Amino acid sequence: MKKLYLECNAGISGDMLVAALLDLGADRAKLDEALQSIPAKGFTYNISRVSKAGVDCCDFDVVLDAEHDNHDHDMSFLHGEAVAAQVHSHEHEHCHEHHHDHEHEHEHEHEHCHEHHHEHEHEHDHVHTPHEHHHHHEHRGLKEVIEIINGTQMSEQARALALRIFDIIAEAEGKAHAVAKENVHFHEVGAIDSIVDIVAIAVCFDSLGVDEVIVPELCEGRGTVRCQHGVLPVPVPATANIMQSFGLNVRLLPVQGEFVTPTGAAAAAALMTTDELPEQFKICAIGLGAGKRQYERPSILRALLIEPQKKTL
Repeated sequence: MKKLYLECNAGISGDMLVAALLDLGADRAKLDEALQSIPAKGFTYNISRVSKAGVDCCDFDVVLDAEHDNHDHDMSFLHGEAVAAQVHSHEHEHCHEHHHDHEHEHEHEHEHCHEHHHEHEHEHDHVHTPHEHHHHHEHRGLKEVIEIINGTQMSEQARALALRIFDIIAEAEGKAHAVAKENVHFHEVGAIDSIVDIVAIAVCFDSLGVDEVIVPELCEGRGTVRCQHGVLPVPVPATANIMQSFGLNVRLLPVQGEFVTPTGAAAAAALMTTDELPEQFKICAIGLGAGKRQYERPSILRALLIEPQKKTL
């Protein structure tokens, strides 16, 4: 049996999970086919290698056009100037990363000083052909999201998983706002980048043929985060509801920031079959997925394909 262990010591988000699964060996061709068939407009996506605190990771980046862009990675918007300045100061003090034998393109934001994107021949920028017109300010409901997923080319197993993840989020958002899940109007999660992340998670996971998923705990930060509803406590209500409903083990980090997003929590809940790691196991493959937000603790999700071993005397 193939067992997947998600080590969420620095949280989990949609893009981090996609990147980690790709790094494990998920089928890139199936992913490209699915994402290029999504019946919605306003995005491209890049798959590349990045350095995160000196560690080579895979990066999955959904790039939105000006009409659909949001503030998902804007630290000042999310947490205020004080936290953004604190993170910048921390990174400035620890900006000692050096890269050898690679041509790399530096990110323009100075706070990203130690994260350099390496250019590789296999990196692609996929321009998506629009099929329908959605504006970022038009908040999608569950019905619209289901229509998009049903219009995307992927296996039925992958489609069922994508729909399951969105259903979990809809239940959690409905509980947070005291409305039926069918009446939930998604904000951040209804945005096209979140839809792309969830479709990508489903397609990548399905291609790996995993039998069991182990999620011992989700590590979350502290403080507040700004979203469409205003400034909310971390974990945000939808994420907290998912943690409660599925009995996910949670450990709070002594760090300000949102490390577990609703998409990340919903994916963990949908995939998890157990929170118990075998006493002994061999590591068969390692996938490292980079996050975009800049916190004191580098946002890296590690995914391991493991093979349990019999305990020896």
